[in-house]
This record gives sequence, C-alpha cells and structure tokens, in this order.
Amino acid sequence: MHSREEKLAAFGRLLDVMDALREQCPWNAAQTMESIRPLTEEEVYELSDAILQGDRAATAKEIGDLLYHMVFYARIAQEEGAFDIADSLQKVADKMVFRHPHVFGPEAGKATTAKEIADTWELVKAKEKGGNKTVMSGIPNAMPSLLKALSMQEKARGCGFDWEKKEDVWAKVAEEYQEVEQATKEDDPVHLKEEFGDLLFAVINAARLYGVDPEAALNFTCDKFRRRFTYLEEQTLRKGRSLKEMTLAEMDAIWDEGKAKGL
Repeated sequence: MHSREEKLAAFGRLLDVMDALREQCPWNAAQTMESIRPLTEEEVYELSDAILQGDRAATAKEIGDLLYHMVFYARIAQEEGAFDIADSLQKVADKMVFRHPHVFGPEAGKATTAKEIADTWELVKAKEKGGNKTVMSGIPNAMPSLLKALSMQEKARGCGFDWEKKEDVWAKVAEEYQEVEQATKEDDPVHLKEEFGDLLFAVINAARLYGVDPEAALNFTCDKFRRRFTYLEEQTLRKGRSLKEMTLAEMDAIWDEGKAKGL
C-alpha cells in the first residue's frame, strides 16, 4: 500500500492532468457540467458492476474514473469562480465530522454500535446547518425508482419509522398483492399502476428488512434470465428454427433444460 505522501502526490498528479487537459485538449475544453453528467452516471454504474463482481482491480480503475469526473466538475466550477476542489473536500470533511460526534465531538470514545448510529443518522443530519430541510428532500428525483424506494425506506428507518419486527412486513406485502389483484378487475389503468407501485415498494421494503440488496437481487435474476433465454435462443437456432415458430410448450422445454444445466 502507498504512504499518505504518495496518496497526496497521486491526487496532485490528477489535478495537474486535469489542468493540462482543460487547457490543451479541445474536447476537454469544450465540456460543461451538463455535457459530462451522463458520462458520470455511466461511470457510477460501471463502479457498481465491478463491486458486485468482486473484481478489485476493476474497482480500483472505476474509482479512478469517477474521481476524474469529480475533479472535472470542480475544475469547471473553478473557472466560473464558483468553487474549487478544496471547497468540495472541506465541505464533505466538515459534514462527516459533524455527523460523527462519537468520533470527533465531545462524545468521542463513547461506546456505541453500528445499529445505534444508523438508527439516529437522519436525526443527526436534520440538525446540520445548511442541510436538507426535510428528511426526504435529500433524495434526488432523478434517482432510479428502485434505489429511490430503498433510500426513502432507509431514511425513514433513520428516524425510527420502521417495522418493529421484520416478519410484520409480510402482512403488508400480502395486502398490497391483494389490492393489485383487485385493481386488475377494474377499468382504471391509473389505479392499477398505483397498486403495482405499492406492491413493489412493499417487496423492496421486505428485502431491506431481511438484509438483501434489492438492486443486487434483481440484477442476479436478470443475469439468470439472460443466460437461460440465450440458451433457448441458441438451441432454437441449432434446430434451424426461429423463436416465433416455437410453441410456448417447446420453449418451456428448452428453458427447463437450460435450468437443469445450472444456467
């Protein structure tokens, strides 16, 4: 591992590289915060993939790519005279110090548990100067809905609004399922959409309570579906046929065959 001095030097090198690119590269010089924002979203997902795959080499690379984007935003803001990277670093350091009184404040050294910290996290944040006016206001509207639901539930838990026993959530899931089933018998697409949303929200809540990352769980299932459907497609082509010519029973048979092979 590198020393603190080597880490600081590496970060300084990144700043130097950014300065050179911004001043000498036409493409980099033409970029704005708005133009690189979609690229940043892509980098976040690539980092997430690397973490889920347990690939530490790829994770190191993707962290670097994301840091490059953060430095890029700060450099643009510096040119505008709004702020620079030091301001961003100071703000996040100040925020973390404020939110961890058990480490940096008068309560430093006081015995506590990870659960106690998590259970009061949102209440501590609410006291923060310049922080979010409401607990939910810190959740971006543009966040993917599954992650948004999970974030909302976690923030509510941080204020003590959560199920007393995780087993209690299943009654809510069953209730929402019944309401969806009932809504399918009505001629009201708006109500049906609402009830499906309620059911998905309840299932995400259940996953959270049982320590399952719903995003990772859904990705796992999507990967499994991709493998099995690809097997179905490949086997169909080998027989000189197309999927459109196959009956559902024939496709199910090949699907089960792939499933039996562990796909």
